[in-house]
Amino acid sequence: MRNKKSYIVKQGINYLYLILFITIVSCSSKGESSVEKTVEVLPIEENAYHLTELQFQSSGMELGKLENRDFHQIVNATGMLEVPPQNQISVIAYFGGYVKDIELLPGQWVNKGKLLFVLENPNFVEVQQDYLETQGTLTYLESDYERQKNLAKDNINSQKIFLKAESEYLVAKARFESLRKKLSLMGINPNDLSVSNIITTVPIYAPSSGYVTSININKGVYLNPSDVAVTIVNTNQIHLELAIFENDLSKVSVGQKIKFKLQNSNSESYDATVHLINKSVDPVKRTIQIHGDLGGEKASNKFTQGMYVEAEIYTVSAAHLSLPEDAIVEVENKYFVLSKNSDSGNAYDFERKEVEIGQSHSGYVEILNSDAFDPETEFLTKGAFNLISE
Repeated sequence: MRNKKSYIVKQGINYLYLILFITIVSCSSKGESSVEKTVEVLPIEENAYHLTELQFQSSGMELGKLENRDFHQIVNATGMLEVPPQNQISVIAYFGGYVKDIELLPGQWVNKGKLLFVLENPNFVEVQQDYLETQGTLTYLESDYERQKNLAKDNINSQKIFLKAESEYLVAKARFESLRKKLSLMGINPNDLSVSNIITTVPIYAPSSGYVTSININKGVYLNPSDVAVTIVNTNQIHLELAIFENDLSKVSVGQKIKFKLQNSNSESYDATVHLINKSVDPVKRTIQIHGDLGGEKASNKFTQGMYVEAEIYTVSAAHLSLPEDAIVEVENKYFVLSKNSDSGNAYDFERKEVEIGQSHSGYVEILNSDAFDPETEFLTKGAFNLISE
């Protein structure tokens, strides 16, 4: 009985030793893992960092040097794309009529002289009739006027008869010329008009090339002389119309560079230059209009009249040594970078250094104390935030 109890006690002790051994090994493994993990995230000493080649590559880190970049003083402006008044055409008919034919669509390009639509009106016949009648009368009155003038010169007839003939002739001539101009406005060539080719329709042609932006008529509608039938815009001379506040006027001058983006577009930007500066101030908004020339950008099919834009006018430009924004990390209102001390081909050593920053533009920041670094010093330009902030 005693031997059996002794056997049980020994077995229990063996189990306790086994459990204790497993616990120690487990704790030892966890401790080693924790230490290894800590070594990866903490600097090897204050302000110094050591990275293996594998860590550098797998984290997508990059190196770079101080670069000379242009920094600008900027005046912000907003506005829209416009075309000059001479490139905006409102097509009207000088004489009212019913629309007989039209084949147009908004957005369609038309060349100067293209047929836009055809008007029909019985009154057109009356104008042509009056012209032909006046033309016939004028021939007689002119002949009579010349005859009476010769008779008056020879004192064969009275001056009164001559003056009457002259008056009738001049009145008829004025009416004839007036009707001739009216026919030209109607699109009818008076030189080709005869009794045999009187027409009841008048064609309306495009006065200039451009895009059809609006059509206010349809087939069968009556078009009044004052109504705008079609609008045409030629975007070849498209430009910027910007507004700046009056206190920025002294900073802006003709020839300065403009960078602009279409509203709500954060990607592509386009170039322009200041071409004209308005001399009057909007009394309500206290703004001044700036005319920007697009230059080579005019041909872009991304632009059309009326698009809103956000612009920056570069007033003063100067080159300064700078680093990418990702190379600079802010810690408690101070700014730091990681400069490379050495590399052995499979490892990198970096040192944290404080910098003073200035202007920022296009993803780069001016380094005011750049003279504190050797021109060949390399900096961690991507991934610095993750190291410094840990």
